[in-house]
Amino acid sequence: MNRKKKINSILKKKLKKANSKLHTSNKPKYISKAERAKMAEQQEEQIEIEE
Repeated sequence: MNRKKKINSILKKKLKKANSKLHTSNKPKYISKAERAKMAEQQEEQIEIEE
């Protein structure tokens, strides 16, 4: 029984990993606070240049 249970659990783990790779998240990628500050500065510079 233990051998069957172990084999089944290993196969289930493989299936879960394969399925999780197929379903990607719609959540936006994390952007650090410093990176957001840089992006904001760049946008401000572009606005000043355009005016």
